[in-house]
Amino acid sequence: KMRSLPQGLASVLVVGLLFSLALPQLEAKSEDAALDDGEKGACVTGQKTMGMIQKSRKMVSGLLALVGKGSGGHQDTSGYFHLRQSAASQSLASSPEKRGQLKLRGLLPAGVVPLDVQVETAMEQVRAKDKDIDKYSLLQTYQDGSEALYYSMLMKHTRECMPLVYTPTVGQACTDWHKIYRHTPRGLYISLNDLGHVKEALENWPEKNVQCIVVTDGERILGLGDLGSNGMGIPVGKLALYTACGGIPPQACLPVQLDTGTNNEALREHPAYFGLKQPRERGPDYDALIKEFMTSVQDVYGRSTLVQFEDFGNQNAFRILEEYQDKATCFNDDIQGTAAVALAGLIASEKMTSILLSEHTVLFYGAGEAG
Repeated sequence: KMRSLPQGLASVLVVGLLFSLALPQLEAKSEDAALDDGEKGACVTGQKTMGMIQKSRKMVSGLLALVGKGSGGHQDTSGYFHLRQSAASQSLASSPEKRGQLKLRGLLPAGVVPLDVQVETAMEQVRAKDKDIDKYSLLQTYQDGSEALYYSMLMKHTRECMPLVYTPTVGQACTDWHKIYRHTPRGLYISLNDLGHVKEALENWPEKNVQCIVVTDGERILGLGDLGSNGMGIPVGKLALYTACGGIPPQACLPVQLDTGTNNEALREHPAYFGLKQPRERGPDYDALIKEFMTSVQDVYGRSTLVQFEDFGNQNAFRILEEYQDKATCFNDDIQGTAAVALAGLIASEKMTSILLSEHTVLFYGAGEAG
């Protein structure tokens, strides 16, 4: 963005930003001078310093606002901006014609690298990693850069990538989500603080034709328990598979994490944890957030948009499903999805073995919601 600023303004901005870093220290010193020194001169000096700080803050805020608008104050349509949009960028696979049309000249190396070659090259890098969590992070890096490349990798190497994008690796990803958080928007975090503004949050998502939402409150993530906002890894991973395996366009998918606190005290007290640092809400505010979310989804995207409840705690999962199954297009994956897949497997086994299901003895093992 600094290249679009008038000559000399970029330097002013840098100086202003550097000065802003010193503002808290200057403010502390000026407050000490005013509080600790009873002499009139010191108080006057402290007041002048505070006045200078306030003016400097206004200057920095103004410069940042100018940078945010760019040189023309309109949406950036440059080739550079296009390459930064992972959903649209073809990156090295862009043809010479496309490079001219999209103003990419000079922003990419001269050669065109076909997507299938990029896929195999990227997979070589993934395989070179020793730990699965590192492979997961590298895959997310490719998704941040080019969704065409990322989903091509998942579609061509599904068997190899599925355990990395989802279970079992996504379990560690969720456990470490506050440490490996990527600053690329990948879904919506809606918390109790957003009560009364949930529709606004949904409208902030750039894609307007959302057809499939996977939402969790993070209370029962896999077998790991309450992970609060770290549970976002589940909707992100599940929807990646829906695109790669089910053919749902990624722009039609929206991961959502409903933050109502967490009872995981160790996670809650970690300095890097970015969810609400409070015990999990069990009162009316929880139900109010669920209701506002479900209503807002229909207001913004329509009645036919699918809402998939994922990894809610037992005490909420059944009653939420019962409340909304006739009011919205929704299902609970842990209750209905798991059961449906298990039943499908049993029906398939009957055809393969020619043994009727009624002739089998079935053991339900575990305490999952589907059981």
